[in-house]
Order: sequence, then C-alpha cells, then structure tokens
Amino acid sequence: MRIVDVQEKAVPISSTISNAFIDFSKMNASIVAVKTDVIRDGKPVVGYGFNSNGRYAPSGILRERFIPRLLEASPDEMLNEAGTNLSPEKIYDILMQNEKPGGHGERTVAVGTLDMAIWDAVAKIEEVPLYQLLADQYGDGTIDEKVFVYAAGGYYMPDKGLSELKDEMKTYLDMGYSKVKMKVGGVPLEEDLKRIEAVIEVVGSGDNLMVDVNGRFNLEEAIRFGEAIKDYKLFWYEEVGDPLDYKLQEELSKVYPHAIATGENLFSVQDATNLIRYAGMNPKTDFLQFDCALSYGLVEYMKILNMLDEHGWSSRNCIPHGGHQMSLNIAAGLHLYGNESYPGVFQPFGGFADGHSVEDGFVTLPDAPGVGFEAKNNLYDLLKTL
Repeated sequence: MRIVDVQEKAVPISSTISNAFIDFSKMNASIVAVKTDVIRDGKPVVGYGFNSNGRYAPSGILRERFIPRLLEASPDEMLNEAGTNLSPEKIYDILMQNEKPGGHGERTVAVGTLDMAIWDAVAKIEEVPLYQLLADQYGDGTIDEKVFVYAAGGYYMPDKGLSELKDEMKTYLDMGYSKVKMKVGGVPLEEDLKRIEAVIEVVGSGDNLMVDVNGRFNLEEAIRFGEAIKDYKLFWYEEVGDPLDYKLQEELSKVYPHAIATGENLFSVQDATNLIRYAGMNPKTDFLQFDCALSYGLVEYMKILNMLDEHGWSSRNCIPHGGHQMSLNIAAGLHLYGNESYPGVFQPFGGFADGHSVEDGFVTLPDAPGVGFEAKNNLYDLLKTL
C-alpha cells in the first residue's frame, strides 16, 4: 500500500465581498489529490483536499517542500500499526520533518490541505464515512445524526444597503438556517448598529445573530463596540482583535457580558493553549473556531481537543471556521457544537452534500465513504480536474 501520486492546483474563489480587514478580489485556494495504489470498486482510491477560505493557496510550499517530502518517504513509514491503511499521524510526522517549531506561517495551511486528502483516502480505504471512522477510532463510537450549522454572510459589498442586507438574511432563513452571522467593524459604529438592528428585524432576536469583526479592533474600540451591542444579547461577538492579542481578549472578557468567539486564525495546539491559558475565555459560554484545514489538519486538531479537555473545556464549545465538509464530519464524529456554513459565497467549497438541505438549523451527512466530496457535484467536478 502506497501513495503513487499527488497533484495540486490553485483555483480562484474571488468575489466582490469584503470584511472589516480584507477584500476577496484576488482570493484563491489550493486543491490536492492524493492517489494510492489501493483499489476500491475497480478504481484506485484518491483522497481530495483543499484549504479553507481566507488564506491564499499555498502552492509554492506544497510543491517545493511538502509534496516531495511525502512522495520520497518509504511506504512502510506511512502505514498504521496493522499495516492495513495509511496513518495520518505518521504522515503528519513525515511532512513536518526538518521543520522548526514556531513561526508557523503558511505551512499550517499546506499541511492542513494534504491532511484533508489523507483522511479522505483513509476513510475510503476503510469504506466508511469519515465521521463514522472518527467516532469508532477516536470517539465513543456514536455520531451526531445531524449537525447545527449557521449561515455566515452579511459581508460588505458595493451598493449593498440595509434592504439588500435584510433580503440576504431572509434568504438564509428560507433555506432552513435558524441563526446567521454578519460582518461588522468596517464602517462607523453608528452605521454598524443600524445594520445589526436591521438584521435582528429579520431573524427575530439577537440570540439568532452573530457579529464578526475579523480582528480589526484595538482594545478601546473592542470595549466601545461591546458596550454598544450588549443589550442586543447576540449569540456571539467574534474575533474582536488581533488573534494573538490575548491581553485584549482577557480585558474584553471582563466587561462584555455575553458569549465571545475566536480561534479561526490560531493554527497550532500551542497557540490554542495560550488562548485558553491567558485570554480569559469562559468554557461555560464562549466558542472556539479552530479550523483543521488551516491549522496542520485533523491530527493537530485532535491534539487541540485533548488540550481543551485537560483544561476543562468540552468539544461542544467548538464550532469550526470554514463551512466545509471536512469540519462537518469532525463535528458529527467527535461531538462538536456545530459548523459554520457559507451558503452564498466561496463556491464550490461552501455548503454541504447535494440533497441534504438545512432544516431548523441542522444538516445531515451523506452515507458516502470518505469526506463525502463525491456527494457534492459542483465541488467534485472541480476536484476531478486534478
């Protein structure tokens, strides 16, 4: 059993949307295919992967470092103890050979992209959905039959006023979502408050709305905005300042009385540990958004889950960023709170399997081997080009 080929390609996911920090006019992503010599249904097993939105395609380091490192390794180094399948943990160690600790940079995205493809292949070789493999091998054997998802949108766009914003949110409710998220911090406070109030008119209460600053605020701005929105009792107030400014997070946690969410731009178990140690986060109320596809993959993500458990946090505090099927499998198999969803943007990566519509804020998963990419036609059509 061995990996015989790995292909990578950068594909565009550009659009006219923007948040408080960046626009997506030149955004792209890497897609990868990992081909094995294992035959299932008369064809070689191929695992697919991609990186989440918000970080550009790591094509250079994939092609120059990580793909060659994977292909040059001995096949025996990659196998599990029984010799019956690839070992994602051993492959992680291979990929990280001669990599110094710290200064993680874009390599977290490159390794996370390959890791997704490896897990897809491993589950396909076992001929089970990834969520069931995770539940059986790393969880308690049970799965969540349906997973909570929320609709992430509310981006700033040219000529997008309150009416257009409200129409967008109505569309998400019509699609079956019960909670929505919008961007804030990119316009003056008074204008954002009008935008928030307009969305609450649509979704019914602040508990059905999250707001996301994308790291734009300093401490003074974060506290001022939090004071202005606290009476709305929003579902959460997200990524208020720089993701590594744990002191800002700690000071905000002292004065903001409701749930805070962060973590999507922390890409290692050590950074996640520092967040839990020093940022004043509350395990009874707050949410963590680490995204395996951006942070060295599921192998690293499971280390983060173990760390959280040691510090008194539950997997139910986790709602990964990214809105992709990989995190949906993790949520179902390892009992997370839920998963983000991008029903309107970042296609074909956003959204879930065809025929599995959102109902009352929850979605089910296909009974397909692997991550289930083959059950999402527009995404699978793209991945097949590899």
